[in-house]
Amino acid sequence: NMNFLPGIWWSLPLVLVWATPPVTSSWWYMGAVGSSRVMCDNVPGLVSRQRQLCRRHPEAMLSIGRGVAAWTAECQHQFRRHRWDCNALERGQRLLGRVLLRSSRESAFVHAISSAGVVFAITRACSQGELKSCSCDPEKKGTAKDSKGHFDWGGCSDNIDYGIKFARAFVDAKERKGKDARALMNLHNNRAGRKAVKRFLKQECKCHGVSGSCTLRTCWLAMADFRKTGDYLWKKYNGAIQVVMNQDGTGFTVANKKFKKPTKNDLVYFESSPDYCIRDRDVGSLGTAGRVCNQTSRGMDSCEVMCCGRGYDTSRVSRMTKCECKFHWCCAVRCQDCLEVVDIHTCKAPKSAGWISRT
Repeated sequence: NMNFLPGIWWSLPLVLVWATPPVTSSWWYMGAVGSSRVMCDNVPGLVSRQRQLCRRHPEAMLSIGRGVAAWTAECQHQFRRHRWDCNALERGQRLLGRVLLRSSRESAFVHAISSAGVVFAITRACSQGELKSCSCDPEKKGTAKDSKGHFDWGGCSDNIDYGIKFARAFVDAKERKGKDARALMNLHNNRAGRKAVKRFLKQECKCHGVSGSCTLRTCWLAMADFRKTGDYLWKKYNGAIQVVMNQDGTGFTVANKKFKKPTKNDLVYFESSPDYCIRDRDVGSLGTAGRVCNQTSRGMDSCEVMCCGRGYDTSRVSRMTKCECKFHWCCAVRCQDCLEVVDIHTCKAPKSAGWISRT
């Protein structure tokens, strides 16, 4: 289906990718047989630079699809205890596009995590030899020195610089067509996401010598698990800085002079977020009716906060759990199945539970 091109999920609010396309899909088949021009020319919404990259690197589009799956799962993990849970699909309605139309904190996070997901996926594909245009980092050759002494570069260092370069070219192409404030906001948050992946590049080494004495070391650079990037950007989301455009239209100024000027690592936004308490298509909110809340929590997942003061229903359910687990030498853990009765709390619906209509 040509409408599901990975990589343009925010530029086309109604064209969103939520899973990696299967290798049997028309997308991957056409790329495999070399019809990249036909394939790329038939995808709606691409700017000319994106079409060029699509034709030149059709195999990279599958990697971007994996990146979309990774950042979507990470977004949902980070927001799992919040009113807006990054779950934008319900009954075929793609609501994430509505969220992205607003210049909010949530939009800033989605741009950053999605840009990071593309970097991660392209870099990983390079290391695994899936792309013709790149491989392991060509700069990591010969000998080097760190705090532990000299070592030899070996193995396959992740080519993070190529991943960042490709993601910047493809993801930012749409924003570079515009000169407005929103385009600058998106470009800033896209860059923050790319930088976050590189932040967690780590050096891994293998020892050589008698009994692993480490008289010789072979080292390489590897990306950390994507969760590290997600956790970092989540902190940046919580500390996101509200900004306004400079008078000359070239950059940002903090909306509140009491706060620091945003760095390249910070997320920025223009508009305050809606409360996401009720179903509202215009802002991409599914509301919190039916959401599970934590009766004992004092955080965002508490029943008071999650349910927006509407109250909650409690139901008692039985479920099987593993219990009385014991370690047996060697080497197994054996558990019993126990029946556990728990109370589940879910938010009440507002008196009018339908979609808000602003017409």
